[in-house]
Amino acid sequence: MAAHQQTDLAKPLRSIGDFFAMSMDTVVAMFKPPFPFREFVLQTWFVARVSVLPTILMAIPFVVLTSFILNLLLIEIGAADASGAGAALGAVLYIGPIITVLVISGAGATAMCADLGSRTIREEIDALRVLGLNPVHRLVVPRVLAATLVAVMLTSLVIVVGLFFGFLFSVFLQGVTPGAFVASLTLLVGIPELIIALTKAVLFGFFAGLIACYKGLSVGGGPQGVGTAVNETVVFTFLVLFFISTIATAVGAKATL
Repeated sequence: MAAHQQTDLAKPLRSIGDFFAMSMDTVVAMFKPPFPFREFVLQTWFVARVSVLPTILMAIPFVVLTSFILNLLLIEIGAADASGAGAALGAVLYIGPIITVLVISGAGATAMCADLGSRTIREEIDALRVLGLNPVHRLVVPRVLAATLVAVMLTSLVIVVGLFFGFLFSVFLQGVTPGAFVASLTLLVGIPELIIALTKAVLFGFFAGLIACYKGLSVGGGPQGVGTAVNETVVFTFLVLFFISTIATAVGAKATL
């Protein structure tokens, strides 16, 4: 019984160790020439293609609902002119990172995991090793960097889309003065808050790419194993990114005080 429990405990610990080992190899391989630029461009387009539309479709209702609730409160207390500050704070520090987490974990990371997982079960990864090529350098590095770049672009897109539709909703449906909305945008949000949001995006993309690549390269059990790895990627990426978001928000709040 004790041996069985040790075996059950050893498997997740071994997986964690393998993940950190691959992560360290990835960081080292980023600085080894030649850089796989073509693969990086292809993967950036691949991840952006599956992520941009869900990001826009999620950003609009999130920001509109947030603006609606905040504006109701501000109108009640006679501070409707500060509605832009609430919209900017929500879009930059909260809605942007949350939507980035959801889209990167649900669309971008799963797409990368499925791609690498299908290559693994077709033994393409083993073929690279036989040819003396490092799969981490050739496949993992461009995907991790692509996920990082796309995460930053998605966060920027959410902020722009969110502020635009928040402006339209506040001005045309809730009667907020356009000039007052624009003038109050920078009351609560400045360069430090924008840096925090983009730092979160960098961390989200980097760790989502690492998790997706690790699960894709460690697939076993044929096509069914690929499906299992994709499902696990969603869960693990979602949990890790929300944990990172919580820590980054707390640290950023202390740093900006």
